[in-house]
Amino acid sequence: MEELVKKIDELYVEFAKDAAAQVTKGNKAAGLRARKASLELGKLLKEFRTVSNEAANA
Repeated sequence: MEELVKKIDELYVEFAKDAAAQVTKGNKAAGLRARKASLELGKLLKEFRTVSNEAANA
């Protein structure tokens, strides 16, 4: 579970950087990267929810 949280943190940092570049500089490529990262974050967060529920019910 620690590794999953670490992965989420790292991906969020990348997402935030790219999203900020799109908003402040109008960087279209950064927007694409941010959208891709948001999809991956969604998957990882769903996985975290599953793992967290299993740990709470164990």
